[in-house]
Amino acid sequence: MVTDSLATLTSDTLADQAYRSVRAAIVTGELRPGQKVTERGLAERLSVSPTPVREAIRRLEQDGLLTRTGPRTVKVSDLGDTALQDLAEVEVALRGMVARFAARHATPEKLDNLDAILDEADDLRIVIRKRLSDSAPTTRHINQLLDTVQRFNDAVNACAGNPVLVRLLDQTRVFSQAESRARRLERALEDPHFGEERWATHRALVDALRAGDEGTAEAVVIEDARGGLSALLGE
Repeated sequence: MVTDSLATLTSDTLADQAYRSVRAAIVTGELRPGQKVTERGLAERLSVSPTPVREAIRRLEQDGLLTRTGPRTVKVSDLGDTALQDLAEVEVALRGMVARFAARHATPEKLDNLDAILDEADDLRIVIRKRLSDSAPTTRHINQLLDTVQRFNDAVNACAGNPVLVRLLDQTRVFSQAESRARRLERALEDPHFGEERWATHRALVDALRAGDEGTAEAVVIEDARGGLSALLGE
């Protein structure tokens, strides 16, 4: 069965998508350390031609995630804690840069939109807490909350006004958005208080953006991103 990280590719450049999909499969353990894979096999699983897969493999070799074993064959490298931490630090740093640009370029209208999104999220959190106290199902509401948080993150990216930086961030995430979403939902269903300790950082970020304080905005996002990735990696 093909999981989200190796699902059919439909948009963006196929090489970029193949790179992100295979990397996510490696980081999450879908492709195991030492497992041998071929260009043709990956192409079939991703429903693309071998050409974009070949480019993706080349980039993953440069990242140290794949090791060449033959002309058309590679194996998954043995990822230790250091390698995963290196991947996470790249994503964290890029998120911080996005926050800096957002503090520099955010308009009052975009900032008001960020506050409005967080108001929606806070309302959902109240509903979730009430349903938990009533022992009522919360899956639908948690999904709505995750949708709202994603809208907030997308709106922050839009505030940055730097599509090149945002695209680079998207290409270097440790987890694909689909994998991150699945893991967050799983954690939230296991622990109703998952992520609560970092929730205040959203308002703190908007405050920093309104003040045009690039340093504080970057610091807030870096702290939140590190905590979020650590939780998803099970550290």
